[in-house]
Amino acid sequence: MGETRCLYPGSFDPVTVGHMDIISRAAAMFDEVVVGVLHNPEKKGCFPVEKRVEMLKKACREMPNVRVIAYGGLLAQLTKEENIRVVVRGVRTAADLESETMMAHVNRQLNPALETVFLPASPGFAEVSASMVRQLAQFGAPLSAYVPLQALPDVAAAFQQMK
Repeated sequence: MGETRCLYPGSFDPVTVGHMDIISRAAAMFDEVVVGVLHNPEKKGCFPVEKRVEMLKKACREMPNVRVIAYGGLLAQLTKEENIRVVVRGVRTAADLESETMMAHVNRQLNPALETVFLPASPGFAEVSASMVRQLAQFGAPLSAYVPLQALPDVAAAFQQMK
């Protein structure tokens, strides 16, 4: 069958323990996991793309088959450029599944060779989201249960500067 590779795309603004759960599970299933950090120039993220990539690289340092890249544009185009045939998406709720299924259909129309694999959130991670982390951080709440240890100093420092 050869080498199996997947793309795990997202904004990762910031990376969470839920993201890391999906990355580590995908890393156990695939020879290589390419984590694609989406750069959407129409959206101003909380963290610049370069910082998100840096935090993910720190958090994934112990996983030799994980590579982190930034990309702009269409996911289907990136998979063609990277010669990737599988996209991995984490789903927390039925609403996530519905939304992700629609995106999978569009991506498949743009790249007919592309398959999407859905991984349900592990118990304890279904409530974790980057938007929730940002909200907690704004009010100085502890983040260690929601952000990987390697990224925690960067996330805390960014929100300290905003105060």
